[in-house]
Amino acid sequence: MDRATLLDRSRWGMNIAARTMGVPTDLFRPRGVRNPLAPENRMMRMHAAFTPRTSRSSRGNLYGDPLWLGIFDAAYTRVGDYLVQPEGTYFIAAQKALAEPLCVQTNRRLTISRAIPPGLVGENGYGGIIAGNNAVLMEGWPASVLGVQSTGSPTAALPSDMSVPYLSILLPQAIGIVLQINDLIADDLGRGAVIGAAELTDMGWRITAKQASA
Repeated sequence: MDRATLLDRSRWGMNIAARTMGVPTDLFRPRGVRNPLAPENRMMRMHAAFTPRTSRSSRGNLYGDPLWLGIFDAAYTRVGDYLVQPEGTYFIAAQKALAEPLCVQTNRRLTISRAIPPGLVGENGYGGIIAGNNAVLMEGWPASVLGVQSTGSPTAALPSDMSVPYLSILLPQAIGIVLQINDLIADDLGRGAVIGAAELTDMGWRITAKQASA
């Protein structure tokens, strides 16, 4: 049996399994940088199920682990697609031949922007960043946002100061967008954060951000 036939049989088998244990799921493919789950980005409806990466498929993932194995017909999907079902929203992080796609369960929607300094100094002589003068890079993207143990402390070190929480974020790549340190993040809960590190991998963006006032 040649590789193409083997791959086709494997995907056919995953489709049968998904129809048995999965639920109807909407497949979305982002076009552009805004609202990847907009109705015009919906590709099709298919059956899909998600299982933990361990052999204990009867149990869910542990808290803080957003990675799942997808069971669906991968002939219609590709990395960066979103799968939306009543149980949650996932994006495909990796899709290797003859292996279950690796998917990330999302829990927040993010908008990422970049502060733009003014081109000219105003009458008051101030030439710094002005609040609200931001360029939107990605808007309304579902992502995995989890807290991490590392925290920072304000430089003033006042007795009333509290440690600053950090967030670990997994996010698909938006074509043409390169995230940078100090880009601004806002989520659907009204929280704000500042990117401290952003690594683009073949599975999307891995971001560490410092939570800040919105």
